[in-house]
Formats: sequence, C-alpha cells, structure tokens
Amino acid sequence: MVVAALPEGKYAEVGGRITMHYHDAGSGERGVVLFMHGSGPGASGWSNFKGNYPFLAEHGYRTIVPDTMGYGYSTKPEEGAFSLADVAAQYKGLLDAIGVERVTLVGNSQGGAIAISMALAYPETVEKLVLMAPGGLEPRETYMVMEGIKAMIRVLYKEGISRETMRKVFTLQLNDESLITDQIIEERYQVAMTQHKDNIARIQVHNQEDRLSEIHCPVLCFWGTDDKFCPSTGAVKIAERCPSSRTMLISQCGHWVMVEYEKLFNELTLKFLDDDLG
Repeated sequence: MVVAALPEGKYAEVGGRITMHYHDAGSGERGVVLFMHGSGPGASGWSNFKGNYPFLAEHGYRTIVPDTMGYGYSTKPEEGAFSLADVAAQYKGLLDAIGVERVTLVGNSQGGAIAISMALAYPETVEKLVLMAPGGLEPRETYMVMEGIKAMIRVLYKEGISRETMRKVFTLQLNDESLITDQIIEERYQVAMTQHKDNIARIQVHNQEDRLSEIHCPVLCFWGTDDKFCPSTGAVKIAERCPSSRTMLISQCGHWVMVEYEKLFNELTLKFLDDDLG
C-alpha cells in the first residue's frame, strides 16, 4: 500500500465542471491570503507552500492553499485549453464559494501570472499582491529557451516521468540542491502520475507586461538571480511598471524563493501584509 505524500483538504465547485481542492488554515482575524502555485509535473499548492502558509496562519491570517485546475487533487481536464482569465475566474469562484470578499494573493511562476490576471480582472477583490518570479512577463519564445523549461519539456515528452527525472528538473529549480528532499520528489511524483502529459499546455499563459501599470494595489516581488525558469529581467518590469511596488532580487537563489529563503520570505511577507508600502 502506497501512502499518499500529499494531505487531503477540502473541495469546492468553482464553475465549468471544475472542482478545486484546497487547504484552509488560520483564524482570519488579520485578513485572508490566497496562495497560487506554479506549474510543472506534479505541482500542488501544499507542496509549494507548506513552509510558508502555516507561518502566516500562526500570525492571525486565514490562509487558503488551493491546487490549480490540472494539479494536486483538483479536476484534471484531459482536453481543451484555458486562458489566464479562465483560471483567474476559477480562483474567484473558489473565493465566492467560501465567502471571501477581499484577499491578498501570493503567487509564484504560473501562479504569479494567474495572480496578476486576477488583480487586473477583479481589482475590488485583490487587496495586495506578493509575487515570486511570476510568469507571463516575456514572449513565449523567451521562456522556451530557459534551461529549466527545456528540461521540464524533455522529461514530459522524451525521457518520461520518474523519480529520477523529477530530481533532475529540481536540480535546476533550486540553487541549493540540499533542499531537494526525497519527500518533495515523492510529493511531485505521485501527483505527476495522475496527470496527462499535455497538462502543462492546458493553461495558456500570455504576456501581460503591457498591463502592469494597471495594477494599483501594493505589490511585493521576489526574484532569484539564478532562476532558470523565469528570467529575472521580469523583476525590473514589476519595479518600473507597477505604481506601488517593491522588488527584491536575491543572489544564490533559484526559482523557489519561498523555499530557499523561507525565513526571509515569511517575515517580509508578514510585514508587507501588516503594513502599507513605505
């Protein structure tokens, strides 16, 4: 008997025959934070943010940690394509289903692109944005030549999913390879084995850089200088174009700032939630 590597939480119908799985922790007396994970084989909200959301929950925030459609325990369509607006609407449907009217979004990679799309579509809902190397800020061709993206595509369509190939991709995801534990590989592997190989193409991420100036809520952005998936040139775009933003470039850091610099990320995010940009 194989023990599930991921804990199971709650479920909500969010429209379009999509059910989203999510974890829900914290009292919410100081606000609500919605975490939005990245893409890739085996991704899930809990696996991405298990070192972050409990910290905010302990400090009085209600933390909602969903699995995006196609990932974790959420519905996995085997055909069709969805825009960022479609997925943002699913996240809005989740908030409506659980009775949340105002929220801070925390998004990394593809989740960051969805968070930006949601802030543009539902400005009355999004109070603040925390972004970690968000996607959707470059032409598609720029991402397709990134070393990490090429490795991920190679695993999906040539080498195949295994614990060994997942580990090879993670050596590009994290600058500090000591953080690539057997646990995280198992979490990703078990989910990946439930996904169609074309899952990563279901959500079409378009370039949103020309609309960044329309985001007027406070924005805190983190980016690792050694990111091999989303080029750190996006950090300057956030800093220059989002009117109320602060951006931090972190040396010796890959694509997962919230994992490699967990304490720094948690403490600065908490301060950002508690205070306005100054």
